[in-house]
This record gives sequence, C-alpha cells and structure tokens, in this order.
Amino acid sequence: MDEPDTAAILPEDLLSSSSTDDPPAEAPGATCSAPPPPRTCRVPVSVEPVLFLSMFSLALQAPLSTQYLWDRISEDLGYNGSKRAECSNGSVEPDPLQKEVETLTAHWNLYINVGGFSVGLLVVPLLGSWSDVGGRRPVLILPNFGLALQAVVYLVVMYLKLPVVYFLVGRLLSGLSGDFNAILAGCFSYVADVSDNKSRTFRVAVLEACLGVSGMLASIIGGQWRRAQGYINPFWLVLATNLASALYAYLFVRESVHPDPSARLFTSRHHKAVWQLYSTGGVSAEAGSPLHRSKLWLYTLCFFLVVTVHFGSRELYVLYELSSPLCWESALIGWGSAAQNLAYLSSLLGLKVMQRCLQDSWIALVGLASNMTGLVVFSVANTTQLMFTGYGLCFLFMASTPVLRSKLSKLVDPSEQGALFASVACVESLCYLVGSSIFNSLYPASLHFMKGFPFLFAAFILFIPAGIIGALQCLDQRREHRDSSLS
Repeated sequence: MDEPDTAAILPEDLLSSSSTDDPPAEAPGATCSAPPPPRTCRVPVSVEPVLFLSMFSLALQAPLSTQYLWDRISEDLGYNGSKRAECSNGSVEPDPLQKEVETLTAHWNLYINVGGFSVGLLVVPLLGSWSDVGGRRPVLILPNFGLALQAVVYLVVMYLKLPVVYFLVGRLLSGLSGDFNAILAGCFSYVADVSDNKSRTFRVAVLEACLGVSGMLASIIGGQWRRAQGYINPFWLVLATNLASALYAYLFVRESVHPDPSARLFTSRHHKAVWQLYSTGGVSAEAGSPLHRSKLWLYTLCFFLVVTVHFGSRELYVLYELSSPLCWESALIGWGSAAQNLAYLSSLLGLKVMQRCLQDSWIALVGLASNMTGLVVFSVANTTQLMFTGYGLCFLFMASTPVLRSKLSKLVDPSEQGALFASVACVESLCYLVGSSIFNSLYPASLHFMKGFPFLFAAFILFIPAGIIGALQCLDQRREHRDSSLS
C-alpha cells in the first residue's frame, strides 16, 4: 500500500498529535472555546522551498568564493598558472608559486569558516531549542537575513577590492544570525512536526534531495556565469535568493507549533534542554535504559563523522580541480559540482527503491560504501575522466544521512523534536568547524607526498560509522529474534 502524502497534511491539522502542550480532549459534545490559529495562505505549503532557495544561494556562493580567493591571492603573488600550457602535463613539476597559492587559499578558507561556524556553534542550538516554544517560522526567516547580509559584505569587498580578511566579517555576521545550519534545524524540525514515524525517513530524504537539486542548478549556473561576467553579478543573485527565501517563509509557511509569545530567547534553558536530552535519554518509554542513551550517542557520533567527511572533503574539490594536473576552468568546476550535487537526487531515488527490500540501517551502509569508493578514486584522480568517475561512484553517498536523522528522531518523544534537531544542528556546525580545520590543514601538508591523501583519509574515517551502524542493527535483530522466540 502506498504511503500517505504527508506533504499535503497541514501543520495545523497535526498540532493535536505533535505537541505535548495541547490541552486534554474535551468531553463529547463540548465545543472548542479557542478559535483556530489564523491561516496566512489557503494553499497547503511546506518548508521545502525555503531549504531549496537557501541551499541555492549557498551552493552558488561557496565555489565562487574559493575561486575569488584563488584569483585575488594569485594576483597578489603574480601567479598565472592557469594559462601555462604545461599545467595539464603531469610530468612537469608545478610552479612553486602554485603551492603557495594553494596553501594560502586553503588557509583563508579555514580562517573564514572557523570564524563563522564557531559563532554559529553557540547560536544554532539556542535558536533551534527556542523554536519549540517560540515557533519555527522565525528560525527560517532570521538566518536568511544573516546570509543576505553576508552577501552584501562580499559584494562590497569585490566592488572596492578590499582585503580578503573582510570575508571573515561577513561570515561572522551570518554566524550571529544562525547561518545555514539554523535553517536546516528549522526545516527538519518542521518536517518532524508534520510527519509520522513511517514516512519520516523519506520526508527527510526529500529535504536532503532539495539540497542536492538546488546545489546542482547553482553549480551549473555559477560556473558558466562566472566565466561570462565575473563574480559580482552571481553574488547579486545570492543576495536576491536569500531575501526571497525569507519572504516565502514569512508569507506562506504556517506555524507547526503553538508559539508562546512570552518565551524568552536569551536564556540558558535552551542549551540545558539539549544537554538533558542526551544525559537522560529523553522522556520516551525506554529512555532510562543505558542502551537507549547509548544509541543516541552512537548515532550522533556516526552523523558527526559522516557529515564531517562530507563538508571537509567538499571544500577541497575546487582546490584539487583548479591546480595541476587537472587545471579545470570555471565551467568545468561547475559541472563537477553539479555531478556531486546530482547524487542527492540519485540517493533519494535509491533510498525509495531500497526501502522495499532493505531496512534503513542496511541502506545507510550501502550509502557509506558508495561514498568510500568515490573518495578512493578521487585520491588518485589525475585526469578529468577519472575525476568524473569518482563523482559517478558517489551516486548513493547521501543515502546515509537521512537514515541517521530519522533514527535519531524516532528515538525521542514528539515533544523533544526541537531539542533534538537543535543538537543535530549544533553537531552540523561542529562538523563544519572540524571538517574545515582538518581538511584545509591536511591538504597543504600532504602536497609533497600525495596530493589526494585527504580523500583517502576521509574514506578510512567512514569505516567507523559503518561498523557502528552494522553492529547496532545486528544487536536489534538479535533482540527481536530473542523476544519473538520467548513469546
């Protein structure tokens, strides 16, 4: 039997089942004294367009920012390696200036990301946990304005040719508003509010597919546009897209929780709620058992390792492709980013097919195997054909993260979804910070012995979550078999 279309279910219709703050049901024949919450739009809508537009702006901006840093640093150092005929010849030693440009670009990426994500690490759990009582919509609107302000700062730097250190100012302003991770927390919490356990994995995968499709479109557009008109015009689109996302959330997205106007944002209660979830295991029936708390921590560890590899290695793709022996131009970099983001959509389709015959844990293992295989190929890629082969082998690499999000969501009570996804958003901020620090430091350090070593290192890291997920699934199957034999 087909699953119900949960996207068409209005959040207001599910408030009675998803919020623990609702009053008890009235006796038969009683009338409701409180009017229903006002509706801003009669058309059923959800948060997928918010995530799509926000991701579009981020995916359009990220590779262009790296390329702009590369060009500005190359200009300052007098490096013009992209025009050298021997750049694509692997037998020729690269210009020493190229290594210096690569190192400085990687380090500036590190400084900018560490600054932004370290601030977001404090702000994201605050906003995410507050949305349980204050409402989801503000968490969807405020970070988009922060990202728009970051785009304004970047445009000023490009127009006036200011030092690249001002990029860090833009990232800090975005981090203070919650950054993109706050939007992720709000969107996934919203989906948890309006979906049931049966459909949640697929609904989460739909959100992640929105990330991939928007990223694919932005990568194609950004690469072609930058080659034709430079950097400034694409960044105007980044600004417009963030403003459009905030406007859509304000006008069309309906609230999925009953907001409390008296709820305070700046209080330690929100951070304590996140910690209490992991220290006590939540309020569910099995929360007191050590196994339940262990599952929360272990699945969170798996999520941390997988996402750290995703974000840490992704930042190196542009650097890896810009330098010899690949020496890709902007358009080809755009196609490479599009191929990577296409895996979000292929992972969604693969997850839907595999759910017919496999349990979620085995689907996650298939996704991890796809990711590891692609990373090994990237580590030795010295031709364009081999690089795209690696992208092709990663066609299921995003099948693991929606499974992990769904498993975490099912381990806690419906009243704790906001606190849970606040902690997940906090973990994602930490993933950005750790991934950026490790991989942007490892890449220049490994240039002298193996340029693709960071990708090989990432593949080995993924063996850890694969082992944990497989072990937990085997334990669950043994327990189910033992319970069924006893009954």
